[in-house]
Amino acid sequence: MPDATGLELIRQELGDAVLDTVFFRDRATLIVDPPGIRGVLEQLRAQGYSFMASLHGVDYYPQEPRLGVIYELLDMRRVDRITVKLRVHSDAPTVESVTEDWPTANHQEREVYDMFGVLFDGHPDLRRILMPEDYEGHPQRRDFPIGGEPVIFTRDEAKWLEARQ
Repeated sequence: MPDATGLELIRQELGDAVLDTVFFRDRATLIVDPPGIRGVLEQLRAQGYSFMASLHGVDYYPQEPRLGVIYELLDMRRVDRITVKLRVHSDAPTVESVTEDWPTANHQEREVYDMFGVLFDGHPDLRRILMPEDYEGHPQRRDFPIGGEPVIFTRDEAKWLEARQ
């Protein structure tokens, strides 16, 4: 497993596409510039991380860039895992699809598109997978109103309760 020093060596090998590294609780994470995702994943595959265990989305609301895509790669020979993360702005949530190189990403990219609204440029069949085609919105976004009600965050709770009285 790469330690913090090994993670920095990986970062140097991957070049400018890697914006940052995080080594926390024995987990290695690369923060990647979205346009460089395919190149970074290709280079990691060449280093032995040949199994994409998962690809999923996250919403960092209210921060911007708000939407994230997380790739979990495994090296089966060394029994090692590395996480690759990127973030995109909610007003232009486009990431290059990796389905051509990683066929397992096909349905996972569709799920992230459906639930978070991230568009995967070059995806062979980018359409909703869980929600009806005519559904409006993306239900896993943190500001999505459940049942038509506004979403209240803890930091806003006191103001919201005041306004109701």
